[in-house]
Amino acid sequence: MSSLDRSDRRRFLKDSLAAAAAAGAVLGAKAAGAADAPAPAGAGEPGPGTDRLPCGMLGKVKISRLMLGGNLVSGCMHSRDLHYVTSLFRAYVTEEKMLQTLKLAEENGVNTVFETGANFVQLYNKKYGGHMQFIPSIHPALGQSERQLKDEIREQIDSGAVAVYVWGVAGDTLVRAGAVDLIAKAVELAKVHGVPVGVGGHSLQVPMACEKHKVPCDFYVKTLHRDDYPSATPKELRKEYIWLDGGTGWYDNMWCINPEETVEFMRTVTKPWIAFKILAAGAILPVQGIAHAFRSGADFIAVGMFDFQIKENCELVRRHGNPERKRDRPWRA
Repeated sequence: MSSLDRSDRRRFLKDSLAAAAAAGAVLGAKAAGAADAPAPAGAGEPGPGTDRLPCGMLGKVKISRLMLGGNLVSGCMHSRDLHYVTSLFRAYVTEEKMLQTLKLAEENGVNTVFETGANFVQLYNKKYGGHMQFIPSIHPALGQSERQLKDEIREQIDSGAVAVYVWGVAGDTLVRAGAVDLIAKAVELAKVHGVPVGVGGHSLQVPMACEKHKVPCDFYVKTLHRDDYPSATPKELRKEYIWLDGGTGWYDNMWCINPEETVEFMRTVTKPWIAFKILAAGAILPVQGIAHAFRSGADFIAVGMFDFQIKENCELVRRHGNPERKRDRPWRA
């Protein structure tokens, strides 16, 4: 791998973290006011559109089977070699557009934002009297103090999170380093707060390691998408953790290098599964990706959506995410 490839991967990982932080910074004082204000009447109750979309339970929390993915909230765009995409996103998705998108999502039955966007959710709920929930990530890391992790978990809980999960890159990195114990510790620290706690990963090695070592998580967050689209990494070039290292044939849109094996293993897992990256950063049409995810065993999906994509995607979830549909993996939520 060239020095440029390595630089691009480091930049991506740095930007992923920065984008999540930037989503909070965008609203600044406005969102701070929303966070400090009393919750609107009915906060935490199902929104008006919830019954129009299939839902499942994570612990005691009712979650729509389609969640609004965080990348199109934070602006962390996986756009292959199309360098203008992030600028286009930021020009189109203004603060007001994001609030309108959340309103449209809730009207169509989506009741949860996944990964990032707490400040937007707080402001939306305050401004529109909404009931949108959010599930943010936590970031255990090698060399991190327990106090640092506890503080991050507390910050997410205090922001109103209905559940939390170990961020996918953190899960990949720790499993790769043989530090599954740090994932287990993060889960245990978060469970003290009485919310469902999940573990995320792009690598199938993450849920496999967690199951082997009996990590006491409540759900998994694992990538799933087909691998037959034109820009998919050729099979002979795929390697574990290629999304961390980069390399020939990887174009910032392949996050599940072994979908068949993923489906086979997750069939044996009895905990709920949130599938993400199901459209391979827009390389797969929703009509294909959503059907594939639910047919393959996902209980929930997190999908980054612009406002003009929400209605169609919700219609697809009503069709394919109905638990009355027969499939090989039982519905686990």
